[in-house]
Formats: sequence, C-alpha cells, structure tokens
Amino acid sequence: MSFQQGLSGLNAAAKNLDVIGNNVANANTVGFKQSQTQFADVYANSLSGGSSIQAGIGVKVADIAQQFSQGSITASNNPFDIAINGSGFYRLSDQGAISYSRNGQFHPDKDGYIVNSSGLRLTGFSANTTGVINTSAPGDLQISKADLPPVATTLVSGLFNLDSREAPLSSADFDLADPTSYHSSTSLSIHDSLGNPSTLSTYFLKTGTNSWDVFAANEGSLLNGGAAVGTLNFLSGGALDPLSSSMFSLTAPVSTGADPLAFNLDFAGTSQFGSNFSVNALDDDGYASGRLVGFDVGADGVIRGSYSSGKFLTLGQVALANFANPQGLESRGNNTWAESASSGAALVGVPNTGSLGVLQSGAVEDSNVELTSELVNMITAQRVYQANAQTIKTQDQLLQTIVNLK
Repeated sequence: MSFQQGLSGLNAAAKNLDVIGNNVANANTVGFKQSQTQFADVYANSLSGGSSIQAGIGVKVADIAQQFSQGSITASNNPFDIAINGSGFYRLSDQGAISYSRNGQFHPDKDGYIVNSSGLRLTGFSANTTGVINTSAPGDLQISKADLPPVATTLVSGLFNLDSREAPLSSADFDLADPTSYHSSTSLSIHDSLGNPSTLSTYFLKTGTNSWDVFAANEGSLLNGGAAVGTLNFLSGGALDPLSSSMFSLTAPVSTGADPLAFNLDFAGTSQFGSNFSVNALDDDGYASGRLVGFDVGADGVIRGSYSSGKFLTLGQVALANFANPQGLESRGNNTWAESASSGAALVGVPNTGSLGVLQSGAVEDSNVELTSELVNMITAQRVYQANAQTIKTQDQLLQTIVNLK
C-alpha cells in the first residue's frame, strides 16, 4: 500500500489554499491580478511501457497562472491616478532596470518625475518646449515646474460676417473716435516677446457693393500710418474673392523693451451676407508667461499642462507595453512583473493603438479578484484537503489490519 496519492493531494490542496489566500489578501490591491492553481495527474513510468490498468501515483501543481482579466475602474481625486482600460502594462524604471505594472497610482516626486509608491519612475515619450512629442524612445517622464515662457503674437485670425445691407461710407472720413464713420469693430489682446498684452482693435468700413476697408489700432493708436491696412473683396455670393488677399501684415510700436511686434491679420473664411455683423472666431497665437496650475492625462496617454495664462501645453505621453504571453511574466512583488523568456519581448507603444488599451485619468483599476468566488473556492479546497487526509487515514487503517494478522 502507498500513502503517495494522499500525501501529494494534501500538498496540492495546501498550495491551492495558499494561492486562494493570496488572492483574498489582495482583494483591495490596485492593479492586482488573481492567480489560479492548475493541477496535473502523476503516473509512474515503467520499462515495459504503460498499462491500461496502471493506477496513478497522485497529483502535482502544474502551474500557478495569473489571470489578466480587466478589473473594475474606480474614480479617484488624484489626476495622476491612471487606469488602463484594456490590454497593456505601465513601463517603470528603477535607474534603468525596467519592470511592468497595472497599478496606476502615481504622483510627482520632488524633481518632477512621475513615480509610484515604491519610487519607480513611469516612462513615456518626452515633449519639447513647443509640445511636440518625440516617440523615438521612451524615457523617464518628468513634469517641468518652470514657468511657461511667453510667445509673441505672429498671427491674428478672425472669422466674421460683414453685413451686406450696410450703406457704403468714405474711407477718408474714418475716425476711430466716431462710431458713425465705420460699420463694425472688434478687439482682442495680442502679446509682445515679453508676454505683455496690448489691445488690438479692428474696424470694418464698407466702401463699395462688395468691398470693405479694414483699419487697425493698437492701444488706441492707428496702425499703418492711419491708412487702411487692406481691403476685403467679396463675390456676389458673399464669399471672399479668391483673387484678392485676405491677409495683411502689420507692425505695432513696442515700448516695453520687447522685440518689435510684427504680425499678420488673417480674415480667411470671412463672409458678406445679409445678416448682422458677427464674430465667429477670433484668436492670436501669442500668449503671456504662466505657471503650471494643473494637468490631465488623455485617453491616448498625452499629458497636458494648464497654465495660469490660460494656455495648455503638451508635457509628454505615457508609454504602455504588451507581451505575446502575459502569463509568462515573472512576478516581482510590489505590483510589478519582469519580462522573461516565456513572456516574449515587450512591445512598447502609445495607448489606444494596436493591442494597447486606453487610459483614464483620475481613476484606478481595482483588483480583479472576485471575493465571493474565492471564498467558495476556499471551501472546496478545504474539503479536498480533508478528503486527502481521509485517504491517508484509511491507508493507515488497512496497514494496521495487516500488521495485526496472526
């Protein structure tokens, strides 16, 4: 008689209880992936080959396989909490040593690097000072706390409708102090190279059936020597005449020590219809300096900073990695895995491309442990352990019977 089967069953059941216990213990661990114990039967080999009446000699644990199913997404108050919805892993760096994780609980350290609770740095693609992302190679993501430098205005874009019902006036009579000498006007702030704002006003004066003269003033002083900066010519259908220019160059005086302010006025798309004057779009490409006041992470992993000047700038992009066989990853603890020969090489890219999932800022991915199922599995594993203990007890009773034969 043999105690082999019962003993192997006890060991396997004990290992299964260890795995279930670990799952239950990590039911609240962000990004945790539950494991499943997989068993295989054991048969003794014989020199004469297999036998159809051969009894097995027990069971063994074939594998402890992690289940990378999606966990629930829970909102949080930290904008640097990031959840992955779909496949992929965060790529983390420990002084160049790379590991992978699904735990998206991050925060900036004192140097501006985005790190997790263990101090591992989140990697991604950096952006230059103008917000252009370099996707050639991932590196440690760092959020610069420096003020956003000012940018001088080089282009003012305006999209208007000029009322075709207006009666023509003479440009010679234009006076910015006299509202009756022009038909309509609007204004916006422009910026010099030091970020100082000033008010640019534009005035529209109809001079003919399909012609409008444009005047401009900066801080109340007429530009272009007081003459019209240009003329907008329209077709009979109300659209701009494509043979006539709708962009005009201007220079405004600067007294702040900044570079001379030279910019273009672009009225492309402006119309002349029989309806009231309207401003459909008005913007300049310059802005004042500003300090970083907030940031957010888009579904594609792009990190955008918002500045006190009202501008937004791309600061970087989170990188994700995926594997041909995620179950082949080597568990390292602290919610991290390491690449192995079984997992295959990491396939690094940006979120929401290929097989990589999308990101959700201000949220975390909960553990995928189903607590109710694990408690039921625990009861089953306990009964299996008891049953194997009973087979050992029965073997002992049989052996005792043989020993007591006289």
